Amino acid sequence: MSDLVGYLIVGGVAAVVTAIITPIVALLARKVGWMATPDERRSHSEPTPDVGGIAFFLALVAAIVVAWQMDRFDPLFRNNSELVGVIVAGLVVFVLGFIDDIHEVSAPMKVTGLVVAALSLVWFGVTMIYFRAPFVDVFVLSGDWIPLFTVLWLLGMTQAINLIDGLDGLAAGTVAIASGAFFVYSRHLGVNGLLSEPNIGPLVSIITVGICLGFLPYNFNPARIFMGDSGALLLGLLIAISTSVVGGRANPETQAASGQTYFFLAPLFIPLLVLGVPIIDVIFAIIRRTRSGVGLATADTGHLHHRLIKLGHGPRRAVVILWSWTALLSAFVLYPALSNGPTNLWPFLFAALALSGFTLFHDRVWSHGRFIHKTTPNK
Repeated sequence: MSDLVGYLIVGGVAAVVTAIITPIVALLARKVGWMATPDERRSHSEPTPDVGGIAFFLALVAAIVVAWQMDRFDPLFRNNSELVGVIVAGLVVFVLGFIDDIHEVSAPMKVTGLVVAALSLVWFGVTMIYFRAPFVDVFVLSGDWIPLFTVLWLLGMTQAINLIDGLDGLAAGTVAIASGAFFVYSRHLGVNGLLSEPNIGPLVSIITVGICLGFLPYNFNPARIFMGDSGALLLGLLIAISTSVVGGRANPETQAASGQTYFFLAPLFIPLLVLGVPIIDVIFAIIRRTRSGVGLATADTGHLHHRLIKLGHGPRRAVVILWSWTALLSAFVLYPALSNGPTNLWPFLFAALALSGFTLFHDRVWSHGRFIHKTTPNK
């Protein structure tokens, strides 16, 4: 299971299938009218196909079938139905999101569909085993608690990706970076015997990376197609699966033997921090909508990407800034896990300060510089 080439082949299949099918889906969507129309929350002036999730789901199935045909992944399929559960749950959330893309679905119905998907995962055994309470202890989840934790984790991850899907390429790029970082981390755990095997987490992570990379050329500004809820919910599901079967199955006894608090908490904190951008966006959205007295599912223009636009950043620069924050957070939490020697976190602090300055003050400094350049008389 430590064969990196095998993972890259499967991830490459996911990328190629997504890249081939996406323009076909866009053409079909234009013919049948599966389009997102311009409104006050969208920067596009023309209707755009919004059912990219079709390509996502087909790529997921194709990648899993290819992995099934490869001898190196036999332990994941032999006497193990988890990847079947991934496809079944993926079909549920894809259909739910697709219906919402072409005919709006109510918030209660959407939650119900996600609960059904979560219970499908439980049925096929795609669940976490351990739950880490920070600085307290690790608890082995009983059969009564596993469904509840699976439902809550899936609801959180899908909402996080759905909310951040507000600018061209933002969700796909963010998920690609986060899933790439999580693939590196989960594979590192497996190679070092810190993960219960067989574990589908690394495979699901690399498939997610491939899907996002195959879609990005069509989705970056100006986007020719949106992923829609069918794509955002499916990406949220894949992230929920990979993080739960890795973070919830990392062997606490082996990690405790290292005597380092970081490695004890890493399976909990790394999934949260590599997804720091969408999770922070969700937290702010909950606080903002609660204070305003509106429903949590009510759309608004207060998300992180909207705030960057208000600071003067263009759509492309805003996306790159949020990608950069995701990459920085991912590197920050992976470095101690992968480093064999003493860790020096000062470079990350300097990088964070520089990125903060660019995020908050770039437009003002640039505008001020242009103003001086234009108004200073020639000598």
